[in-house]
Amino acid sequence: CDSVRGCSVFIVQPTCPPVNDHLVELLLLISAARRASAASVTAVVPYYGYARQDRKDRSRVPISAADVARMMEAMGVDRVVCVDLHCAQIQGFFGPTTPVDNLFAAPIAVNYFNMKGLESPVIVSPDAGGVARAKLFMEGFSRLENPPEVSLAVILKQRAAAGVVASMHLVGDVSNCDCIIVDDMIDTAGTLCAAANELKSFGARRVFAFATHGLFSGPAPDRIEQCVLEEVVVANTVPLRPDVRERTRKIRQLSIGKLVYSAIRGIHYGTSVSALFEVNIAADLIA
Repeated sequence: CDSVRGCSVFIVQPTCPPVNDHLVELLLLISAARRASAASVTAVVPYYGYARQDRKDRSRVPISAADVARMMEAMGVDRVVCVDLHCAQIQGFFGPTTPVDNLFAAPIAVNYFNMKGLESPVIVSPDAGGVARAKLFMEGFSRLENPPEVSLAVILKQRAAAGVVASMHLVGDVSNCDCIIVDDMIDTAGTLCAAANELKSFGARRVFAFATHGLFSGPAPDRIEQCVLEEVVVANTVPLRPDVRERTRKIRQLSIGKLVYSAIRGIHYGTSVSALFEVNIAADLIA
């Protein structure tokens, strides 16, 4: 093994399923680097496992996102780099001595969709909680060199029970428009496919979807293949399983390799990484 004494160590490890295996590997790698006298240890975690459990929504449950942060700090991590955290507040689960850089894949996706020649594009949030994310995605188009006219729409859901959507209502006009549903992750794709079918029933011309993290659990690939979605675009923060590729051909992965490389380079040389959030340089980050 090569010596890392006095070196700046960057450990790239997404904590995607199987989450516990990858999380323990990450913790042991941080510990090993720290015990080997590395000058600094930065954990690059493209997908932050347990991110959705960021609050205590009922009695006697852990706040797992905070506990993961505490474990990483206990192992001696100096800095953390993530991509599109489920909630930006997760950065606050780390102490002031452990800075967190939350990178965004949306600028890369904006440039990708801009090359598809969309007609009257509408950015759609699949729920009320994602309006801010969809609004930022829409504003990304306005910073392009020749910006198209883009509008915003929101789907409001009423649930009959946990995981069961009773009804959906659309706020906005999508008639004869190309729609892009924007979310942070796709798990079982139930909400996504229901939203796509709803948009089509309201007269949408074509329906696309973008999410940074594509988990595609359980029936997700079959649902995507059978619904009206023309293409589902995700970043490669989570490896795409072979069975997912076999069950649907509608999924397209965009590489964030150049984005992560640029962040690592900026951290190592002490330069700003905020420029990576700008749409006007994101075209250079499409791999």
